[in-house]
Amino acid sequence: MRESYSIRQPNMKNPISSISTKTGDAGESGLITGERVPKDTAIFAAIGTVDELNSWLGLVITQFGEQFAAQKKELVQIQEQLFYLGAELAGSKTAVISKPALQMLEKQSHDLQVALSDNWHTKFVFPGGSQLGAHCDVARAVCRRTERVLVALNREQQQSKLVLQYINRLSDYLYLLRCFVNEQVSFAEQQFVVAKS
Repeated sequence: MRESYSIRQPNMKNPISSISTKTGDAGESGLITGERVPKDTAIFAAIGTVDELNSWLGLVITQFGEQFAAQKKELVQIQEQLFYLGAELAGSKTAVISKPALQMLEKQSHDLQVALSDNWHTKFVFPGGSQLGAHCDVARAVCRRTERVLVALNREQQQSKLVLQYINRLSDYLYLLRCFVNEQVSFAEQQFVVAKS
């Protein structure tokens, strides 16, 4: 995802022929609408944080073996939705997050929750666990930060409710995923217990 967020749409003419456009050297970048905006504004903070989240999901995907083939497929689908989300933030009217995408994410979270042991939600566990679980946890934390950045942006310029809903549900999904991964590899979670005074 480039700073100038451009998602390739059908029949789009004049694709970018060089990665270096040199148009951002003065500290501005372009939105899909053609508007030039300073790179340190809330909109680019949001787009950049979505990009960071998507990159962490890419790292998680590289660690999935056959045991987690279904979850790998889900994360690839989620990555695609984050491209749509970023495009929508950048002003696209056609490449946007959809209600079916949100519903699919909610179903995937439900399926993970059903697969977990009965007492999973009673534990306040340390972040991490297995290496894969730890990377899921980092992705979850970045997702939470993404949500905070989007909430701040929404105060400046109202965004689609689906954008905020999708990111909120995604952090839930990623927490369930880290619990599922650690359980599947039989990692004994370390629980946080308040010390008695």
